[in-house]
Amino acid sequence: MLTGPVKIFTARNVPRLDYVADLILNDILGLSWKIITDKRRLGKGPVINYSGQSIPGSFRIVPAGLLFEMGVRPQEIIVEQWKGLPVFFTVHDDSDLPFDIFSAAFYLVTRYEEYLEFERDESGRFRASLSAAFKHGFLGIPLINLWSGEFARVLLKKFQHLSFKRNEFKALLTIDIDEAFAYRGKNIIRNLGDIIDEIKCGQVKIGRRLGFITGRKKDPYEIYDYLNEKIKANNTEALFFLPVGNRSPYDKNPSWKNDSYKKLISSISSLFRVGLHPSFRAACEPGAVTAEAGRLKSILNREVTASRFHYLRIILPESYRNLLLAGITEDYSMGYHDEPGFRAGIAGPFMFYDVENDIRTNLRVFPFQVMDVTLTGYKKINPAAAKQIILNLIEETRKAGGLFISIWHNTGLLDNKTCTGWRDVFDFTLKRQKVSEEDSFSGTPAGS
Repeated sequence: MLTGPVKIFTARNVPRLDYVADLILNDILGLSWKIITDKRRLGKGPVINYSGQSIPGSFRIVPAGLLFEMGVRPQEIIVEQWKGLPVFFTVHDDSDLPFDIFSAAFYLVTRYEEYLEFERDESGRFRASLSAAFKHGFLGIPLINLWSGEFARVLLKKFQHLSFKRNEFKALLTIDIDEAFAYRGKNIIRNLGDIIDEIKCGQVKIGRRLGFITGRKKDPYEIYDYLNEKIKANNTEALFFLPVGNRSPYDKNPSWKNDSYKKLISSISSLFRVGLHPSFRAACEPGAVTAEAGRLKSILNREVTASRFHYLRIILPESYRNLLLAGITEDYSMGYHDEPGFRAGIAGPFMFYDVENDIRTNLRVFPFQVMDVTLTGYKKINPAAAKQIILNLIEETRKAGGLFISIWHNTGLLDNKTCTGWRDVFDFTLKRQKVSEEDSFSGTPAGS
């Protein structure tokens, strides 16, 4: 049994190598490690030689160079195959790995390509189709986890006393409450405007509307008892995200001062963990996240540490810098709005690395794999096809011993004919993501 750390020999210790080595060796494989720049201090024990020098008995990975650069520049991504997996930053010298796993993982997990110039969508977002993962067909697998598993296997052939941790599959259900009510929570002017619109369209239902506004009838968007019932029945962990930003064409939440809305927030937070759903403008407007986090804190009477941006509007690195300024320590926005899959190439949380400033931050990013609106709105697929996509993502995450996170909206799970099929998909997801005693993954070969 190995007691000392794995040593990584490199000509120069740089923040990028320190960051990605900790991600792969510690977070995923469970190894202790340290970086050595002086050969005389290597001593005994396993050595990963991440340099152009020769060290007898070491495990050599030839650097591709990305980790020793500063700033960002376009990178040539040429994909080859290794052990049935796509790899890039390939090297062909005397290397024990045919590619630089540290550089490749850094490129994916930091979202390096999103710092480069690209054509944004109408909301300022990075499209999935622009990513290397989509272009080369590996968006549907947690590639960094899979690389790490194979890396462990070849490491073990050279250092047979290494012991790797077992990673357990977990699941987290997340709910975005973009619109808490269909009728309640609106001020007089907004309700009058809606009534006038109904009159113009010949759909005069003032009595019905007044019933919802006064609370005599249950608002159609209030499906919170249903959600609570399903979450408890399936014994799943859940996290709700609530908006308190100013109203805009993109933000339709009630005022954070509205009594009905504050009561709902308090009710949900008494049952489940809640986080902030920063407004559309908060992604790129300094101070907006701080103000909104303060509003939610005043309602909850406790600190707000988790967030997910409305519209999944992440503009790197500004959006994440805004979260850090607001004291947010966890973000759940990392995933694509237009495609399911593994945006950062990994099935588990990681620390945000600011590539422009070359610094590891204190913001922990929790990537998700699938969102209901992606399937219903962007891809426009039917519930049966949606089940297969979700099942594949759950199984890929399960094999990697990762964390499966899905996003749902209360407005997509209403008690009506339109949403019946998607309630079935929701129920299917909760059942399929249940954790069993066998849900663990190890990077070591079977029987070792």
